[in-house]
Amino acid sequence: MDAEVTGSQLKPPIEILAPAQQTAPVVFSSPHSGRDYAPAFLAQSKLDPIALRRSEDSFVDELFGEVPHHGAPLLRALFPRAFVDPNREPFELDPNMFRDALPAYANVKSPRVAAGLGTIARVVANGAEIYRAKLQFAEAHRRIASYYQPYHHALEDLIMNTRREFGFCIVMDCHSMPSVTGPLDEEPGRRRQADFVLGDAHGQSCGLGIMRLVEQTLRDLGFVVAINTPYSGGYITRHYGRPRKGVHALQIEINRALYMDEDRISRLDSLRPLADQMAVLADRICGMGRELMAA
Repeated sequence: MDAEVTGSQLKPPIEILAPAQQTAPVVFSSPHSGRDYAPAFLAQSKLDPIALRRSEDSFVDELFGEVPHHGAPLLRALFPRAFVDPNREPFELDPNMFRDALPAYANVKSPRVAAGLGTIARVVANGAEIYRAKLQFAEAHRRIASYYQPYHHALEDLIMNTRREFGFCIVMDCHSMPSVTGPLDEEPGRRRQADFVLGDAHGQSCGLGIMRLVEQTLRDLGFVVAINTPYSGGYITRHYGRPRKGVHALQIEINRALYMDEDRISRLDSLRPLADQMAVLADRICGMGRELMAA
């Protein structure tokens, strides 16, 4: 098995790549790039490891790996999205996945649950069912307590500390998207035209100036950029983005064809040059943050 899909349940759930000193009011988040697949999870699944990995935002943490050199921290999940998804509400759960009843506080009727992509996903990105058998709610609760919540506690701390130090915080939530639309999209099987999609919850989660800076930087680098279509921002963007309270959150989706072989889940030679361009983007965002702080 690929070394990147083996792992231990004892491995920490998250990692923070921090600068020696944070000099910019910016936090980068990579919640879906984790690839530590515990043997117990693999045994529960009827899918092979490559099929499971198609739900990952593979290598996004590597694309933004230079962020600490520009004065900002990068928080990354080490656990996979197919195991538990930190870009959902804490308990968005499909009751049909469980042998026992769910608690009243579970959100069982969200559009994400209906699509099979709740906090504990029922399917991977191409619509294939993950599990051989139904789960116990205790299993979902354990995953949320041991993996999901540490991610959000770390993100909350980074945001709070950044606000305390600089007066405000810009959260860049980093993701990737398949180059061809899937069965859950409005027009399945269509090749995406955009290289990047930026989502600010239609102007609700992020100041316009920050959005425009990121958009223009990407266009200057030669990329095709779409705004809020088809991705306007997930739970992290919408939950943490509170511009009036000094927290701006912007979701960025990167077309996987730019840097990876989507069938083999492997890096292309173009990954390194793209990472260099993302370092340029990080430098611009951090620079804008410092300018806003000075103003």
